[in-house]
Amino acid sequence: MEKEVTFKIDRPFITLGQLLKEEGIIPTGGAAKWFLKEQTVTVNGQPEDRRGKKLYPEDEVIVTGIRKIIILG
Repeated sequence: MEKEVTFKIDRPFITLGQLLKEEGIIPTGGAAKWFLKEQTVTVNGQPEDRRGKKLYPEDEVIVTGIRKIIILG
């Protein structure tokens, strides 16, 4: 079961790679490409492997087995 957390942004959007880094799931932004190829990540129920995917308030990101993140504005 994933730990459920919220993540507040103070800008219009955040990229998936930035979110993973800021949440401490990956050590650097450069690790996002590898991480997204190796792990199952969904955004609003759809599989996602693009580190540049824009996330907006109310989006739901699930990193399988690690964390469920709800984006807040």
